[in-house]
Amino acid sequence: MYRIYPAMGRNLPDTADFIDTLETLEKACVPETQPLFDPESEIVVSRAPGRLDVMGGIADYSGSLVLQLPIREATYVALQPDLSRRLRIVSLSGDATPALTFEMPLSEFESSGMPVDYEPARRLFQDPARHWAAYVAGVFLVLMRERGTRFTEGARILISSRVPRGQGVSSSAALEVAVMQSVVAGFGIQIGEREMALLCQKVENLVAGAPCGVMDQMTAACGEANRLLALLCQPAELQEMTAIPDEIAFWGLDSGVRHAVTGADYASVRVGAFMGYRMIAEIAGLRVLETDPREPVVVDDPIWSGYLANITPSEFELSYAPRLPERIGGADFLSRYKGTTDPVTRVALDRCYAVRVPTAHPIHEHHRVRLFAELLAGASGGRRLELLGELMYQSHASYSACGLGSEGTDRLVQLVRAAGPSRGLYGAKITGGGSGGTVAVLGRNDAGAAVESVARQYARETGHHPYVFSGSSHGSAAAGCLRLTREKNS
Repeated sequence: MYRIYPAMGRNLPDTADFIDTLETLEKACVPETQPLFDPESEIVVSRAPGRLDVMGGIADYSGSLVLQLPIREATYVALQPDLSRRLRIVSLSGDATPALTFEMPLSEFESSGMPVDYEPARRLFQDPARHWAAYVAGVFLVLMRERGTRFTEGARILISSRVPRGQGVSSSAALEVAVMQSVVAGFGIQIGEREMALLCQKVENLVAGAPCGVMDQMTAACGEANRLLALLCQPAELQEMTAIPDEIAFWGLDSGVRHAVTGADYASVRVGAFMGYRMIAEIAGLRVLETDPREPVVVDDPIWSGYLANITPSEFELSYAPRLPERIGGADFLSRYKGTTDPVTRVALDRCYAVRVPTAHPIHEHHRVRLFAELLAGASGGRRLELLGELMYQSHASYSACGLGSEGTDRLVQLVRAAGPSRGLYGAKITGGGSGGTVAVLGRNDAGAAVESVARQYARETGHHPYVFSGSSHGSAAAGCLRLTREKNS
């Protein structure tokens, strides 16, 4: 049996189940996990939830306000330092398939005593069979490069997640944050939760190679149960948490259409938005600074502080939208504008990108999210839910205009709209990076039966019964870490 401290940690969601998992694996002598942990040494346990993107979504990379709900489902990580200076990582599958395993010496992250650059590190995980490990091992490299951390020991790491993968609820951020939390606790590194989230974003962008914004990691690290995390992504400014009124509830419905932030649609829409910002900067007469051709363009922007979302919708539609092309080829764009300000993506010479619509989306979305937050905080009334729902429907339509919709998510939104206020449902939208994944649903707090009815109708039509996300839990900072030691007589 394990002794757990602090004792309050026993009350965290799913803790008892995870401790039972550790003890069951130890007794069962599963080949992938035995002998993973030294029974004489302490184990650090951390937890981070996935998130439901209520409003904001892909506008995060353009500086929008976003509203995110940490969900009940979470990823647990158990870590124990290892004198061998190797990483041994085991990820439990949660079903009958074998656990995933990965091993590497930390010396692979070093060259001549210094941390390697991110590009060669990214190549270490290009094989699809080991790409998942980039989200775990990458934590060590990011700490080495960004914080100057010197790891004289390796680590043994066990992962168990209830955050479904490919459903658009940010299983990757939950994994990164849970691993980061356990590493900093296990190795005595002092990092605040905001910096932790920013470092986890670097893991995903620079080691795993996924061009995500920061809202997912911030929610997994800093979120609070039953409150919307309000984040102004400029670059990651936490606002006052937004209380969810008692009469309102949010759910998530999984469409069964697999979502991946690394998908070409997401990346091309992001590139198109940054192309638009670069063109607007020239129209507005902003100064473009000379840079290394291999680096992002730098725009001296005292007007909008470098963020597309700071342009008002009326200003955009009047002064800039008519002067942006619907589409432009990558080669044509680069010949005139040299590049974009995005440090994560690159313009491909042989591709054609939509520009006007991807540029418009974050500008209008930022306005929608601000209105949504004000309505939530305002006085209650019969029209509030209808107005909130309409903002969600508008957001969904804007995603579709960008090319980030899917047949499954569109159908779920249609079913929610058809159920309507008479069933207690007022709004729905695709979430996160789009192109599948999960739909967020807004309704009265007593509309759970209506949500289940929508799920059943979708299952009859498609053969896929949606997973229903409901409930919430704390992010990793509020949850804290547990420390486990073996009872002497066990």
